[in-house]
Amino acid sequence: MATHHEPARRALAKPRHLTQPPLALRAATCHCHAMRLPLILALFAAMPALAETPISAAEFDAYTRGKTMFYGRDGVPYGAEQYLPNRRVIWTFLDGECQEGTWFAEGEQICFDYGNGSPLQCWRFFLNNGGLSAQFEDGTTTTPLVEVEQTPQPLWCPGPKVGV
Repeated sequence: MATHHEPARRALAKPRHLTQPPLALRAATCHCHAMRLPLILALFAAMPALAETPISAAEFDAYTRGKTMFYGRDGVPYGAEQYLPNRRVIWTFLDGECQEGTWFAEGEQICFDYGNGSPLQCWRFFLNNGGLSAQFEDGTTTTPLVEVEQTPQPLWCPGPKVGV
């Protein structure tokens, strides 16, 4: 026997599609999907391995040539590099002073030579949805640099600080 409150209870009931758990949870609890879940998890587990493949020198050159890339680390601005023809570069730590250099491939690494006796700076570069990321190859730095902006505009390099 229905009461006068029954229509109100039905009106408050959530539609079935809002009460169902997400597909991944249903697959984990439903025996009919038990074989699919390990496959899905295996595919997701393989994705970071694919993202860990450094880009080649040709891919790096094609992506960067003619651009100025700004990099950050841990959400803090780190520096910028202008990529010129013939593997020439200009680097700045965003302090107004710039260093000219060149880059070359060394195995999976892209190495930068800024001359003036400074050591080579070798990185492994990765290209993902957010742009470039770069892992310094010194064995101690674990946080990569990430591309935060790119522009076709050249760097602004006013030169060394001039005293009064």
